[in-house]
Amino acid sequence: MEKKQHRLTELEAQLSQADAWNDPGHAKGLNAELARLRKDSAFYLELKKEWADLQAAAELLDSAEPDPELRRDFDQGAAKLSREIDEFEFRFMLSGPNDRDAAIVSIHPGAGGTESQDWAEMLFRMYSRWAENHKFKITLMDYQNGDEAGIKNVTFSLEGDYVYGLLRSESGVHRLVRISPFDANKRRHTSFASIDVVPDIEDEIEIEVRDEDLKIDVFRASGAGGQHVNKTESAVRMTHLPTGIVVQCQNDRSQIKNRANALKVMKARLYMRAQAEQAAKTKQLYGEKKDIAFGSQIRSYVFQPYCLIKDHRTEKEVGDVQRVMDGDLDPFIEAYLKQTPVTVP
Repeated sequence: MEKKQHRLTELEAQLSQADAWNDPGHAKGLNAELARLRKDSAFYLELKKEWADLQAAAELLDSAEPDPELRRDFDQGAAKLSREIDEFEFRFMLSGPNDRDAAIVSIHPGAGGTESQDWAEMLFRMYSRWAENHKFKITLMDYQNGDEAGIKNVTFSLEGDYVYGLLRSESGVHRLVRISPFDANKRRHTSFASIDVVPDIEDEIEIEVRDEDLKIDVFRASGAGGQHVNKTESAVRMTHLPTGIVVQCQNDRSQIKNRANALKVMKARLYMRAQAEQAAKTKQLYGEKKDIAFGSQIRSYVFQPYCLIKDHRTEKEVGDVQRVMDGDLDPFIEAYLKQTPVTVP
């Protein structure tokens, strides 16, 4: 906390300078960091105050006649402090370099046509409900309807504190087993969809994207959005030629805004690719007990013949599938974070 307090004082001095907002983008980033540090500091000081109050109450309980009302207040205060310490420790699990950033999430159905496209839409609804439960802001960037039902692709951003840190555990392949509503013979089907989560990095991050490395195509948007969207070439598909990464944005009416959003997503994916390459080098040098790479099956959602959702990385299981599909993902997220090495800031 001493380090955080020193940084807080430093930021307050910087932002109080007359020329602090000459570079609005940089100042906005500093201001956001300042707000987070103030929040952390206030939380820590409140914990210290509650701890001191409990110590004083404990001394009174030890030295005075039994006081049922004081005992009740002490027990309630101890339970409250215990919950808050758990929350404080949980924050230390979210100490990666981008964990406090917003997130950009893409959902892609696997092979299987309508079945997988319907599963992708179910996952989109699940993450939307999760975001609403946490009061995170959702912004749709790209949405393509399926041929008969569901979606072919969806990309959206989520804004809020620690969004990426919480959702990074969701990257991977999600498997569904159920009796298909699209099968007249009511047979059991298995469907797959992949989730891709990257941090919504700040503009000032040093990711070089050269114009000559980009292939940019414009086309008419195929999704909802009104006549203007569908009659003008406002949609943008951006391909990074050296890596083959493709990004598509079409949800805004303006081609300029779609292009800016596509570039932001491209930078984020290139940034994550660079991190993954560095992690691969580290793994070669030091080894790794568990491989949690994108593309591996991370979780199964079984609706028939029994109800069970199981995370294959943590062995966490939940039998109430409807609760999870309504956005209660926190048990899986917490189980993943608890087994992930923590880097104390």
